[in-house]
Formats: sequence, C-alpha cells, structure tokens
Amino acid sequence: MTHKYEFIDAEYEHNTDAEAPTITLMCRWLAVSRSGYYEWRIRPASATAQRREQLKIKMRVLFDRFEQTYGYRRIHAELVRGGEQIGLELVRRLMRELGLYPCQPRPYKATTQRGEDPPQAPDLLERDFTADAPGQKLVGDITYIPTWAGWLYLATVIDCFNREVIGYAMAGHMRAELVLDALAMAARNHTLAEDCIFHSDHGSQYAMPLS
Repeated sequence: MTHKYEFIDAEYEHNTDAEAPTITLMCRWLAVSRSGYYEWRIRPASATAQRREQLKIKMRVLFDRFEQTYGYRRIHAELVRGGEQIGLELVRRLMRELGLYPCQPRPYKATTQRGEDPPQAPDLLERDFTADAPGQKLVGDITYIPTWAGWLYLATVIDCFNREVIGYAMAGHMRAELVLDALAMAARNHTLAEDCIFHSDHGSQYAMPLS
C-alpha cells in the first residue's frame, strides 16, 4: 500500500501540468482511500515529510532573498532553475502552510499635478542649465520612493554649477512644506546669489506665492 501512496505523492509533486490528475482521481485509479493517503503523508520521519521540510527551507530563503515580493509561480521557477523537480501546486500549498504571501508596493501615484488656475511663471533659464558660479541657478523636483509602509516623497534642490544636491527634504506627504524645507536647507547651508533662479516644473507644490 505504501508504494501506491508514494507513487501518488510523487506524481502530484512533480507534475507541473495544470490538467494533471488530482489526488482523488489517482486514489480511485489505484484503488486506495483518499483518507489513507493523507494519513500516510503526515506520518513523521517519512521521506516525503523530510523532503517537504527541506523544500520549505529553500522557499523561505528564496522568499526573503527577493524581499518577500515573489509569489508561488516565481518561487516555483526559481526552484526548478535550481534543479528541483516540483509541481506548481505543491509550491503554492507549502507557501500557504508557511504563511508566505508576497507583498506588493502601493500603486503608482503621480507627483506632478497642476493646481487650479496655476500662475504663468516665465522660464527664466530658457533651457540653459549651465552656471558660471555656485548659487546662481538651482533646479528642483519631487520624486517618490516605494516602501512597504507607503510612499516616501523626496524633494531635492540641485545647483546647476556642479550638479550638487545642496538641499533636500523627505516626508510622507508631498505638500508645499516639503519643497520649502528643501529650499530652506539649500539657503541655510550654501551661499546663494541675490538674483538666484530656482527652476522647477509646474507642480502645484512649486506654483505658490512666496511672502
């Protein structure tokens, strides 16, 4: 009887075909009970149980290596690439037993949006991003960094003279204060010309009156 159970288990484990016969069907073909098969499978110290534990260790390592973003299909592909003969359904089942569910970053969110009736600011740089001395021409923008806790927004101020980041600020929001904090750092830590030009896009965070 054991050899029949081993045959069923091996077939189910190694078969990657989506239309492969189910355990119930194979038990019927071999005239064994489905309950008997499951009782055999959970017996301690069996070769099947030992192999499953080894597979679980590999799955957890792969899951952590890819920063917990791989689902059972990608984990299955990595195992097969590493020489394992294992079915897709078994990978899904074992990952479920381990509680390995992939995390997904939050969806893309646009960072540049024009406000209502935005002021028409002239392009003082006229696409000339070179400067003869530090502190004459600055450019800035907001970028976003996906984290598992949500988006982290980064505002930067770059000096066109040497492309140095002279000011920056980070926050969990992208309100105008984020831009002001980055500009304040630039003004605090570097000498800016009296007629310094700050160039940015038309995002609502930058299109604001300054007192």
